[in-house]
Amino acid sequence: MKNMSFIYTLLAACILDLFFGDPRWFPHPVRIIGWFAAKMESFTRSLPLSERNSGSLTVLLVLLFTGCSCATLLFLVAQCSQPLFLAGTAFLLYTTIAARDLLRHAMQVHAALDESIEAARKQVALIVGRDTDQLNKPAVIRACVESVAENMSDGIIAPLFWATVGAVVALPAGGSWPAVCAVLAAMLYKAVSTMDSMFGYKNERYLHFGCCAARLDDWANLLPARISGLALVLAAPIYGGSLKNTWRILIRDRQQHASPNSGWPEAAAAGALGIQLGGESLYFGRIVSKPLIGDPLHLPTKQHILLVCRLVLAASLLCLLLFIGTFLVLIAIV
Repeated sequence: MKNMSFIYTLLAACILDLFFGDPRWFPHPVRIIGWFAAKMESFTRSLPLSERNSGSLTVLLVLLFTGCSCATLLFLVAQCSQPLFLAGTAFLLYTTIAARDLLRHAMQVHAALDESIEAARKQVALIVGRDTDQLNKPAVIRACVESVAENMSDGIIAPLFWATVGAVVALPAGGSWPAVCAVLAAMLYKAVSTMDSMFGYKNERYLHFGCCAARLDDWANLLPARISGLALVLAAPIYGGSLKNTWRILIRDRQQHASPNSGWPEAAAAGALGIQLGGESLYFGRIVSKPLIGDPLHLPTKQHILLVCRLVLAASLLCLLLFIGTFLVLIAIV
């Protein structure tokens, strides 16, 4: 069948991530993007521009750098044989997915809870932005569940979604273009996500400078977050959750979050697990009261970390099948 290069690339990328994750020794593209973004921040802040304009210019320069670098790499691998080209595009797309690392970090929190609360606090601090020094066991578990649910959208579904969008846009061109544009779109998304994680803070330094990065990230995650929430609803019965209750909590609490997107996967996860998320958290020494998400049907236990990991894996597989199915249908039409 024609135009199958994207399907092969997507499946190979997902398999690579599940087996290898993000090796710490590897010069990951996201780290390179982060390094360049930091350099551009220093450069644009030195210009006679407002903070908001400096931030917008930084976003533009980082996206240009990412797009040009990725396009150059794709051009080079395109000069190789077809198998090497598919391997190169699969590898580049693999670097945009973070499923294995997300679940590995969560399971490290799960294991640390058996050791001591101090060890669990240390592990959960690696995946959340809040202060963890004073968290009790249920609070550690809630923080971990929230992080896994939110990062399902950011680290798994969004890269796959944008890869599919890129492939669909390039579908009329045929040949290897869908695979090429899939990688390019996913990498540009990772650049946006990286800049949001660096600049998207509402503090004195980044309130205005990070505005463009934060807004762009909100738009980039608009559909992936909603797809993630719906996929979690469908996956809930697989591990004993109630589809009806998960849907009810999703609809009721999806907007109970400071982010316009994070509430979708978090509300769905809370409904599927039957626990309550949100509440008071400590950020940089300041107490922040978040709206409550979900109903406290159960007290959070370490078992909920295991369940949310399985739930996210099942929901991610559903999304992968959705994206592949959508692409195959469009192939038949085009």
